[in-house]
Amino acid sequence: MDESIFLQIFGASPKMKVLDFLLTYQAFDYSLTEIARKTNVSYPIVVNIIEDFLKRGIIKETRKIGKARLIKLNTDNELVRQLLRLQWSLAVRELDKKEEILLTH
Repeated sequence: MDESIFLQIFGASPKMKVLDFLLTYQAFDYSLTEIARKTNVSYPIVVNIIEDFLKRGIIKETRKIGKARLIKLNTDNELVRQLLRLQWSLAVRELDKKEEILLTH
């Protein structure tokens, strides 16, 4: 996974990697194992991050499949909506910069 503009600006700490992943792929729910694998963050660290995000209302548990808990971004949370707007603004800004570079060359 290439580093997003979000991670380039805010750093690629484990917490930011998980947050960036959840913001980017908000339409689906994921197991903690899948999040760990897709973000290259160790499972124990993902568990700690997820617990913190649950307490803050950033994510919500959607269902359980066997022992696996599935979670997804809580788009009802105002902070999450602001983060999504920020992520979108950063992406648009980056595209504008790349378009400007292409047009000047």
